Amino acid sequence: MTGSDRTADRADESESGKNTGGTVSAGSGENTTVAPTTPPPTGRASRALGVPDLSLVVLIGATGSGKSTFAARHFLPTEVISSDFCRALVSDDENDQSASGDAFDVLHYIAGKRLAAGRRTVVDATNVQSEARARLVRLAREHDVLPVAIVLDVPEEVCARRNAARADRAGLPRRVIQRHQRELRRSLRHLEREGFRKVHVLRGEAEAGAAEVVTERRFNDLRHLTGPFDLIGDIHGCRSELEALLGKLGYAVERDALGRAVDARHPEGRTAVFVGDLVDRGPDSPGVLRLVMGMVAAGHALCVSGNHENKLGRHLDGRKVQLTHGLAATIEQLEREAAADPGFTERVAVFVRSLISHYVLDGGALVVSHAGLPEKYHGRTSGRVRSFALYGDTTGETDEFGLPVRYPWAEDYRGRAAVVYGHTPTPRATWLNNTICLDTGCVFGGAMTALRWPERELVDVPAERVWYEPVKPLATEAPGGADGRPLDLGDVSGRRVVETRHLGRVAVREENAAAALEVMSRFALDPRSLPYLPPTMAPCATAPAPAPGAPEDEGFLEHPREAFAAYRADGVRQVVCEEKHMGSRAVVLVCRDAEVARERFGAADGNSGALYTRTGRPFFDDAALAERILGRLRECVGAAGLWDELSTDWLLFDAELMPWSLKASGLLRSQYAAVGAASGAVFPSALGALEAAAGRGLDVSGLLGRQRERAAQAAAFTDVYRRYCWRVGAHGGVDGADADGADARGTDGEDVPGTDADGPAGMRLAPFQILAAQGRNLAATLPHTDQLALIDRLVAAEEGLGVGGSAPGQRQGLLAPTRRLVVDTEDAESVAAGIRWWLDLTAEGGEGMVVKPVAAYVRKGDGRLVQPGIKCRGREYLRLIYGPEYTRPENLTRLRSRHLGHKRSLALREYALGMEALDRLADGEPLWRVHEAVFAVLALESEAVDPRL
Repeated sequence: MTGSDRTADRADESESGKNTGGTVSAGSGENTTVAPTTPPPTGRASRALGVPDLSLVVLIGATGSGKSTFAARHFLPTEVISSDFCRALVSDDENDQSASGDAFDVLHYIAGKRLAAGRRTVVDATNVQSEARARLVRLAREHDVLPVAIVLDVPEEVCARRNAARADRAGLPRRVIQRHQRELRRSLRHLEREGFRKVHVLRGEAEAGAAEVVTERRFNDLRHLTGPFDLIGDIHGCRSELEALLGKLGYAVERDALGRAVDARHPEGRTAVFVGDLVDRGPDSPGVLRLVMGMVAAGHALCVSGNHENKLGRHLDGRKVQLTHGLAATIEQLEREAAADPGFTERVAVFVRSLISHYVLDGGALVVSHAGLPEKYHGRTSGRVRSFALYGDTTGETDEFGLPVRYPWAEDYRGRAAVVYGHTPTPRATWLNNTICLDTGCVFGGAMTALRWPERELVDVPAERVWYEPVKPLATEAPGGADGRPLDLGDVSGRRVVETRHLGRVAVREENAAAALEVMSRFALDPRSLPYLPPTMAPCATAPAPAPGAPEDEGFLEHPREAFAAYRADGVRQVVCEEKHMGSRAVVLVCRDAEVARERFGAADGNSGALYTRTGRPFFDDAALAERILGRLRECVGAAGLWDELSTDWLLFDAELMPWSLKASGLLRSQYAAVGAASGAVFPSALGALEAAAGRGLDVSGLLGRQRERAAQAAAFTDVYRRYCWRVGAHGGVDGADADGADARGTDGEDVPGTDADGPAGMRLAPFQILAAQGRNLAATLPHTDQLALIDRLVAAEEGLGVGGSAPGQRQGLLAPTRRLVVDTEDAESVAAGIRWWLDLTAEGGEGMVVKPVAAYVRKGDGRLVQPGIKCRGREYLRLIYGPEYTRPENLTRLRSRHLGHKRSLALREYALGMEALDRLADGEPLWRVHEAVFAVLALESEAVDPRL
């Protein structure tokens, strides 16, 4: 494009006066909505004053002309900023003219903040001087909104009478009104020249009193249209490929008597949205125009302007443009078409003139423009916005082909709306920071691509041939590129508020964010392979002191009846009790192959997924060991048929990896084993001395009894943690720890467990939930019983592969099942069965169980979230948490005063954030959006809460 073309295209034009061929016909309804107004006095003919919903309205009139009354009658109180009010703010006197300078500084500041927030703003001041108006016009342009002037031209006598009726204006000199009137008269003819896009002049009291303000929707504001949509990238005259793509999308193409495509309709009512550049370079620009124009006219499509339509329109309007970049061929094709259809060229000109720069759709969740659009321009109307939407922005440099270097706006984009655009050819459409370029260079021999919304599914058809040789190879990237900066420190630093669809706004304090940033930056996986972190879990309510005559309940701090009662109170009838495995929490991302991992999650070459801890750290330092585990799980997923059944190339699991000593060996040695070793060293000699004293006739029976009880409790403490530790080595042996529990390492003496030829030996992985698959948040949609049934199939598939099983001589497999029991919280017998199941489970040495609603996602009757899971730990396991002697009556009495509110709140907040991360992952949202929620989970983990809960 030449310099003269760009200058002409970037003229300061707005779209306030444009009509769009698709706005009304596509089902958008009327283009205006009427704001509530006070009806005009009876007998007066009303006059409608059109005012855009986002604009800077400047009231102009002499003092006493009724501006404040007019503003109060037609606009919301919060929309109006009065110079008198601002003068009072800075001087306590709204008539103190010496404070006017500061007052107007305040007025402009407030107006700027409102306009930046997308709020219509009305300035109530005399505004009769051109200098005052010029400052307001500049303010409107700075925020890309339309300045609108409403003039109240009221006779001098009326103004004087009104001022005389006000105690604070009674002494106003008549000459002030006369001066205002003179300045107003000089201004009336020049208001449009000053930059006002609309000027409404109301002459006299009657006309002003009969006026009605009508709020006009901006032509780019189609938020009420929710789709579904099929967004189609640059076409450039490739009619045949367009028809093929529409067919693949499910549209039925309609043809006229000559066989020409004139419309296309989707049987399910979907709407096509074209991102511009319909013409030039390709073989049949008129055919493309005829089809798209027909779809728009019939209400089956929307279309925004591309830079090629803009240039064609200027040519058809008789303006001088350079016939380059394929325009000459388009003109020649149109001339041939006009010979058979004389009115076609004029219809094209009307259509091209009607196209606007961008649309805001689907409640503001989707923005469509030709060259992309930063968030600050969404829904705005100005020449600057139109210019960016048509051409994007450049750095001022040129590349080796002499073409301008595009400014990578998409790399910095952080908006909530998805921006879909074209303009810059790219070999493959990929999401970057919630933006996607659909121009995949069909005319250059690439493909024509469409995006299904809200499914976020890409559909394409290959080009039939190279129709136009590109200036540079089609290997360049769209603005930002697939390797653009994925994250920014500003996304996570400082105090953050994360919007979730499950719990509203979740706040993260600055100090918690700093702690999480330390972990993420030093220890965590690459964020691309870290789409989720599991939440903490709420404990069940503290069991009450045992009632007389119920010895079986004695000594329980946690009991399942409290969990069942809590869910019953929340209206949850069906719950599933799941065995709580005593291992380390592990999140497993497994892909069908390394190529999927690289394409979808940016994994390093050779990695087929990720295995990480609940704080985002790699589970093993040995990447080869992690790959062995992923490989075994991948085999089982394939053997169970889940890849095809769930229509996915990747799965995300929540699991426990055992033994506990795999990741907790340091904790075992420093905390638990130390207690066991100390008790083993102290109690035998102490008991021996006391028994010897008793043998000599001394009365030490009370002390001896207490010490024997303490020794038994210490031994029970050691027995508990030894159940969860075994050696993992080359032979897959399952051995207990050393006598004092001090050595929880493998047989090779190393902290990293060994492996055998087929995979990890002695390890057990117990998946208990499939969190997500391609395009689906399974944690929110698949009931827990169905989840566990799928996992049972994985375990069975491993046995079918000849790896796992319990037959004599058969080596233990990697995957462990999760035992469970469904309980009806309103059935006493079912509840009793659930309690017995828990007692048996813990008597065998199990840690306890987790009680969850059977449904995947549950809210209470009042709409609040129900706890997704409540853990109920066994009496013996709690010795590890509260100490060997916690079951002594005096200790239990003290521990029953646990404060659970903060822990429960934390569990719900982290759960909502985790679900939000999975939703965003399933929706294909950009990494920064997914990571925002993941990071917040880790940040909340640093909140001060009793770690024993």
